[in-house]
Amino acid sequence: MNHWLVKSEPFKYSWEKFNQEGRTFWDGVRNYQARNNLRAMATGDLVMWYHSNEGKEIVGIARVVKEAYQDPTTNDANWVVVDLEPVESLKRPVTLEEIKADEPLKDIGLVRQGRLSVMSLKREEFDRILELAEK
Repeated sequence: MNHWLVKSEPFKYSWEKFNQEGRTFWDGVRNYQARNNLRAMATGDLVMWYHSNEGKEIVGIARVVKEAYQDPTTNDANWVVVDLEPVESLKRPVTLEEIKADEPLKDIGLVRQGRLSVMSLKREEFDRILELAEK
């Protein structure tokens, strides 16, 4: 199983709305590296949900329930989506500020490539964020 992080602006699509709907397809990706990450996602992979711009915090965990397929919002075959379902909200959101200050997370993609909307996480990074959410 792989681990990922996706970024969403809460005013466009929040963790709360995602939980209300119970499932969504992750669309709107127009960056090749992020697209390649979507293509690499497999059913069952876990995905951390990050609220960007407002909040700047990881708020929950989702699961990939359908692997990459053509993005239905465009006819351009270059772009794909995956389907996600919510797993659980974090006990406490983990802020970008906390992540930057945490030595084991100093090289996380969220810090190094702040504009990338879909990125991989190492298992250790995923687990460390869960530890921070428990504090």
